[in-house]
Amino acid sequence: MTNRTGFYINGAWVESGGTETMDIINPATEDAIGTLTMGTTEDVDKAVAAAKAAFPAFAAMSLEDRIDLLKKICEVYKTRFSDIGEAISNEMGAPLPFATKIQAGAGYVHFTQILKVLEKYHFEEKLDATRVVREPIGVVGMISPWNWPMNQMTCKIAPALAAGCTMVLKPSEMTPTSAMIMAEILDEAGVPAGVFNMVQGLGPVVGAHLSSHPDVDMVSFTGSTRAGVAVAQAAAPTVKRVSQELGGKSPNVLLDDVDFADAVKRGVRTCFGNSGQSCNAPTRMLVPMDRMDEVIEIAKATAEKTTVGDPRGEGTHLGPVVNRTQFEKIQGLIQSGIDEGATLVAGGAGRPDGLDKGFYVQPTVFANVTDDMTIFKEEIFGPVLSIIGYTDEEDAIRKANDTPYGLAAYVESGDIERAKTVARQIRAGMVHLNGAGSGPAIPFGGYRQSGNGREWGEHGLDEFMEIKAIIGFEAA
Repeated sequence: MTNRTGFYINGAWVESGGTETMDIINPATEDAIGTLTMGTTEDVDKAVAAAKAAFPAFAAMSLEDRIDLLKKICEVYKTRFSDIGEAISNEMGAPLPFATKIQAGAGYVHFTQILKVLEKYHFEEKLDATRVVREPIGVVGMISPWNWPMNQMTCKIAPALAAGCTMVLKPSEMTPTSAMIMAEILDEAGVPAGVFNMVQGLGPVVGAHLSSHPDVDMVSFTGSTRAGVAVAQAAAPTVKRVSQELGGKSPNVLLDDVDFADAVKRGVRTCFGNSGQSCNAPTRMLVPMDRMDEVIEIAKATAEKTTVGDPRGEGTHLGPVVNRTQFEKIQGLIQSGIDEGATLVAGGAGRPDGLDKGFYVQPTVFANVTDDMTIFKEEIFGPVLSIIGYTDEEDAIRKANDTPYGLAAYVESGDIERAKTVARQIRAGMVHLNGAGSGPAIPFGGYRQSGNGREWGEHGLDEFMEIKAIIGFEAA
């Protein structure tokens, strides 16, 4: 790292005016690996002022120059994969190979994808005698989370740059170092001063002031539903656009004609991925009642083969969860599953055997979970799977939709037409059929309390645009 300050304003690394600090904790060891200064409302004001001043010139930059800038960012980003992986592994506990290839790689593909979109994007179109023009919305406040830090920063930054917006980023205080690397990449690539700004700090201070700031035209937020409500309330008096990607409790519907050995194994592994810290994780597995015992055996064997340990260790599948608060929340929810009568199939409360330090959670599977249990309803955000029985297809769909969330869903069937029919009846922004994966061109976002708006690809670029109708422009 060339500069350890977390504040990048108007093209330069600056010191915060604040005095409050917070230790950066490695969740695998519980040791402090650095100290971060918490930003103030004055820091936010400076960053927003820089973004506002830079907006007219950047919005007017030619499409060709903007494409060249994004290409340069991609070139620089490729040189920092190992640095990004190291930072993410140290900050939030992801196994190093996963942090380097998947976490860092996710950020890179958002930049390359937005380049593809930008080269074909229609900024203007004719509609009768009217010219419809898409223009950048202005100054964007960005608040990103710790669970997929580079992915969630870049799927905001890349389309904002492509649109011609300027921005102020407040990354998670849990993962500040990876955000500093992001700022270094943009600086080295030559992003003009004031276009990208970054202020570290706490949500109730930095995030709240950024959300309510009268010179911020849009807030793009990823995080919990609770925090998303607070952001929307802070933004409401200035009637700015708010795009939110929030929580989830995604169902995984296994219809009675699937290959259970394959579908259950994949479902368990996908739920546990990133130590369960993904908002779209398939945490509720819905299976036919008369196949419950078979499903239990497959899920138990899969969980017991999942290795939890040192993120730098050979063969580690899952590292720790991000911090003590998250660890204790997960432990409480696991205990609630036991207390409320769910069948504990694998894992349970406490750390895995042999690990007496670090925020490690046992890969846990509950079966015979009913819709009145806490673990059926609440987002756990850890490696905890709930298996729920259903009586028929209609019951499966009802239970899949029995949630205030609606981010993702998964449907497995031996008959693809049957899977398609079920998918159309599930209230979620993304439905995966038979294990099909997503990609950076596909719109990412949810229904209801999972948020509003979409990220990724062309739909993500649309979020940063205002639509202007110039009426009579095309008149003869």
